[in-house]
Amino acid sequence: MKTLFKYLVCLCIGMGVFSCDENFDDINTNKVDPTTLSPLFLLNQGILDMRYRDGFATLQDLSYNFGIVQQIITPFGSSLAGANYNQLNLPIAQNIWQNTYRNALKNTVEALEKSQEDPENANLYHAARIWKAYCFMVLTDNYGDIPYYEGAKGFIEQIVTPAYDSQEVIYKDILNELEQASAALNPSLPTATSEILYGGSPDKWKKFGYSLMLRAAMRLSKVDPGTAQNYVNVAVNGGLITSNAENAVLRNTSVFNNHLGVHLGAREKANYYLTAPFVNHLKNNHDPRLKSIAIRHVGATNGPSQTINRISTDPALQVGMPMGHDDVSINSVLAENGVVSLWDFSQANIYTVLKIDSPQFFLTYAQTLLLLAEAAHRGWVSGSPADYYHAGIRAHMEQMALYDDAAAIAENDIGQYIADHPLGAEAALEQINTEYWIASFLDGSELFANFRRSGYPVLQKNPYTGSEISGDFIRSMPYPDSETVVNLSNLQEALSRQGPNNLDRRVWWDVP
Repeated sequence: MKTLFKYLVCLCIGMGVFSCDENFDDINTNKVDPTTLSPLFLLNQGILDMRYRDGFATLQDLSYNFGIVQQIITPFGSSLAGANYNQLNLPIAQNIWQNTYRNALKNTVEALEKSQEDPENANLYHAARIWKAYCFMVLTDNYGDIPYYEGAKGFIEQIVTPAYDSQEVIYKDILNELEQASAALNPSLPTATSEILYGGSPDKWKKFGYSLMLRAAMRLSKVDPGTAQNYVNVAVNGGLITSNAENAVLRNTSVFNNHLGVHLGAREKANYYLTAPFVNHLKNNHDPRLKSIAIRHVGATNGPSQTINRISTDPALQVGMPMGHDDVSINSVLAENGVVSLWDFSQANIYTVLKIDSPQFFLTYAQTLLLLAEAAHRGWVSGSPADYYHAGIRAHMEQMALYDDAAAIAENDIGQYIADHPLGAEAALEQINTEYWIASFLDGSELFANFRRSGYPVLQKNPYTGSEISGDFIRSMPYPDSETVVNLSNLQEALSRQGPNNLDRRVWWDVP
């Protein structure tokens, strides 16, 4: 009996062991967490990442790009120093580099890798090519020569010390990529309707691709006008965006926030102000956009006193902060500006253009029309420069309503402004690019790039006495310390082509 009992026990144990082993893989496989991410998810992440979802990366726009073009400035230094003092603040100046490579391009390049051989994702693949071109344009415009062909491949191919490519090579490949990818988009193939920029629409992505090509081509207007003209015509013939409904825009919500608005509505609420050059230009030209863009906490004596009951959007009461002051020296010019403290100057409106759910624009109909106006003025495309110019002004004024109903501009005001601002033959380039400056408000990298490329608007040098630059304006961002630590030889090779790693270094297309 004991023998039989032992036999049965052993048999049961054996069957149990066999059973566990037989189903081991199935039981221990996590059926909830994904083992791989879809290319659609990755592309959406790459798009979201280009508007700095950690919030703090917005400081590069706030302290450098907006300040260089004299639209938004801070009188405070230390961790916020940048274009306000024309000084190097590397922790802020490297934000776009780190965010774009580590987040936006990492996800976009992986989306390309996963969709390249999949016929069902052909349109997604070409859309990702266009988005990759956008991301690399932002990087190279800010920094100059960058890792391009080997860039953002640390995760995919374990390339941790990528070689730098010249901006000339980068731009010519970007133009080629945009031409090929835009042409390859096919409405008859499957679309990814959950894609967040255009709902997967091949037609809209195609228009975005060609409009981005127009932007890229115009970057070369001085350094390589022949290539610029050729690709401008390719873009026009391919088909550009034709309305504000086709803007490349990130539609934020109360859950997925506009982090620039979050930053300026909270931690930095009392620190950043609209500049005197920007506010005065809008006031002097009776520009109706000023009421949509600016608020002033009239009579505020400190940050806590910037209360709702003090807010005014009256254009006549807006006062921009003069350039060239810190938080001490600004006190010497308060009386002449009619304000009681630095906190009494005008700011970007966090209830319209910078609500937490306000849209953020990557490329717009207004910008496209204004670039066409310049191209027509140069004789590169057919059509009236004045017609494109006025259509571009109208497009941006109508775009203001997309921020908030309170930002909408009345038709009578639009018509009056256009009537009062005819395009003159002598000052056409200045007029067109000054309007581009206004139409690109809050698009930091594009503002910085087109200001250097065109030389407009005409701005006076920041007179701050502690400036660290030798020229009138900052020309590019310095490379981050991480490159010095892990990729020094490749960085040095790039600097040997371009010049020292400082704020004076000009990028390839930025010629005097």
